[in-house]
Amino acid sequence: MSNDQFSEQRRAMLKGAGALGATALAATTLGSSALAAGMEGHHHHVAGGKHLELAKSLHHCVATAEACIDHCLDSFKAGDTALADCAISVQETMAFCTAHAKLASYNSKYLKAMIELGIEVCGDCETQCRKHDKHPECKACADACAACIKACKAYTA
Repeated sequence: MSNDQFSEQRRAMLKGAGALGATALAATTLGSSALAAGMEGHHHHVAGGKHLELAKSLHHCVATAEACIDHCLDSFKAGDTALADCAISVQETMAFCTAHAKLASYNSKYLKAMIELGIEVCGDCETQCRKHDKHPECKACADACAACIKACKAYTA
């Protein structure tokens, strides 16, 4: 297998994994919302209000990060490694936001700690992506991180 074929297979696998993760997260949030609607009058803690808005922001961050990673992979394939630090930060942010969105949709007891860490993780990613905001994918990722920070701060307000 040539390096180009391997790179294409890796890229396809990463895109597929990201799409699968985003779909699973969306299903989790939608399932929680449906559960909340069907359990009116019962005392259960299910995502809604601030939780739902936070989860939406986190899902958006994951989606824009997918596009940013795709752009980084294209750059790497062309031999340009200038986006390497950006790609590392974006991958960390995607992993974090995926877990954070799940905890938000479950109204987890760990949500407050995740909020504090989310502000830091998304802040680091925003800083890295802003360095490359001439690329629309990097700018969109930075903007999504800024929106996540805003949603995290609104959640604690």
